Amino acid sequence: MDFSKLYRPSALNSFQFVAVTGLLMSAGAHFILAVFVGRVPAGFGWLYVCWLVFYAGGTLLNYFGKPNAGHQHHDDDDHEEDDNEDHGHNGTFH
Repeated sequence: MDFSKLYRPSALNSFQFVAVTGLLMSAGAHFILAVFVGRVPAGFGWLYVCWLVFYAGGTLLNYFGKPNAGHQHHDDDDHEEDDNEDHGHNGTFH
């Protein structure tokens, strides 16, 4: 098992990244509410539980999911140029 999939930002999947971001934003909001407003809404702590469950689910997908399932990567460098030509754009603004 590669434990760096738990903490290395480049190894996190989308679920883990969203969970970490949500956890940090929630902690920031908690701090602002506690210090500047003087009170934190009831049940705010459950938000941390939700982010941790979301992170755990992402971790399970990261470890046991298929490595490239649903991810279509094209090695064709001309893909973007083809899209621009299809839509009448040549990379410049009109």
